[in-house]
Amino acid sequence: MATYQSIRYNVDYGGKAGSLIPLALFTSDGSDATADFTSGIDSTYDEYLFIFNNIHPETDNQIFQFQVDTGTNTDYNQTVTSTSFRAYQDEAGSETSLGYVAAQDQGQGTDFEFLAGGIGNGNDECGSGTLHLFDPSSSTFVKHFLAKTQCTEASNYTEHRFQAGYFNTTTAITRVRFKFASGEIQGGTIGMFGVH
Repeated sequence: MATYQSIRYNVDYGGKAGSLIPLALFTSDGSDATADFTSGIDSTYDEYLFIFNNIHPETDNQIFQFQVDTGTNTDYNQTVTSTSFRAYQDEAGSETSLGYVAAQDQGQGTDFEFLAGGIGNGNDECGSGTLHLFDPSSSTFVKHFLAKTQCTEASNYTEHRFQAGYFNTTTAITRVRFKFASGEIQGGTIGMFGVH
């Protein structure tokens, strides 16, 4: 009989059988300004998956975000075009919404890309989700991404966010940085997987 340990990364991924190959794990020590993945992103895999769990900010009401870079560059300012929509509800059940969020997309911008917003620093507030980065080593095409997140905001809302877009470069992406807009990453993990 197969054990969890032997099957946990085997998935039916996008309608085809596949595996998630663990490549790196960031675990917050409570005082990290950024979570950087600077190796292992190459032509080995056509897709990379980042899974973040219980990402918790030091500072209240923070945006969790990411950017990428090429080669050994460390500016993390690649040009991105993105789209954003969300669903949310407050704890009282009195306010709900589903809609596009124009203030949290980019049109050929170079800012860090929005993943989840308004995350509180209370013990019942954090964010989790996934980020897919497609064919980052391509020298022909731009680099697409797709993210889904769930967070508890400082204002006691639960929010499900959908973010997608592309980095407008045909140069290979070799590194990814996650951070909060302000303050440190005080808790949580981010795993990087190659999709095989």
